[in-house]
Amino acid sequence: MNRKALVLAFITIVIWSAAFPGVRASLQGGYTPEHLVLVRFLIASSIFGLYSLMPHVHFKLPNIRDAVRIFLLGFVGITVYHVGITFGVQTITAGTAAMIVGAAPIFTTIIAVIVLKERMAASSWIGLVIGFSGIVLITLGSAGPAFTISKGTIYVLIATIATSIFFVFQKPLFKRYDPIELTAYFTWAGTLPMLIFLPGLLSNMMIATAEAHIAAIFVGVFPAGIAYATWAIALSLGDASKITPMMYLEPALTIIIAWFWLNEWPNTLSLIGGTIAIASVLIVNTLGRRRRKTRLE
Repeated sequence: MNRKALVLAFITIVIWSAAFPGVRASLQGGYTPEHLVLVRFLIASSIFGLYSLMPHVHFKLPNIRDAVRIFLLGFVGITVYHVGITFGVQTITAGTAAMIVGAAPIFTTIIAVIVLKERMAASSWIGLVIGFSGIVLITLGSAGPAFTISKGTIYVLIATIATSIFFVFQKPLFKRYDPIELTAYFTWAGTLPMLIFLPGLLSNMMIATAEAHIAAIFVGVFPAGIAYATWAIALSLGDASKITPMMYLEPALTIIIAWFWLNEWPNTLSLIGGTIAIASVLIVNTLGRRRRKTRLE
């Protein structure tokens, strides 16, 4: 296994894990959700814009069909996902949000079965049912005193489904475009719809605290910009099947970072639910791989 790929992948996961508490810190410091997500992706879009202007970089212009697909996927995977996360962490902890997003492979698998007609073993279906029970526990754990489902949980669930759709339908485009090039297109496409949040941005930035500005710059430069690039490089250098499982570290790292940064900790029921959901994904993947290997042998 390429050591450089593993190092880059781990750095990426640590940065992405810090995104949830970073967004929450910005919101607590005075940013509104809509203005924070806009600032974040204006920064990220600028980073990819500067990268595209470097002498050795030559982006290939997509054809009309690919351009439409890129815009739609950018809207779903960038706009819907990040708006959902940003609005979601207003009312739930960063760790709880990360655990819900950590269960994205559950939705990705279901979408792949429905859309791509992929087949699954009975054990995999059992694993998915267990995973959904974990998500239910997270939802109940984040419910308010009146035992009503938090709006934040709904927003993050929508974001999780959006990123699952994004992961499934972007695959064919990687055959025709460089990973960083494609990530730049997705980022630009996803930033455009966010411009509806432009009114009132300067006024909001004037009342936000210095800590909120620092956190906003951080989540714009690193999780939304640089981390996508390091992840793309890691995937290009190593075996995706060995690199992507590192994403399962993200919820645990997020909880630890949020503990130190924001002094917050998910409640016990959410922690149990998150553990069940993520463990079920690991079990499904492990059983699936073993079955595939057995058939090949």
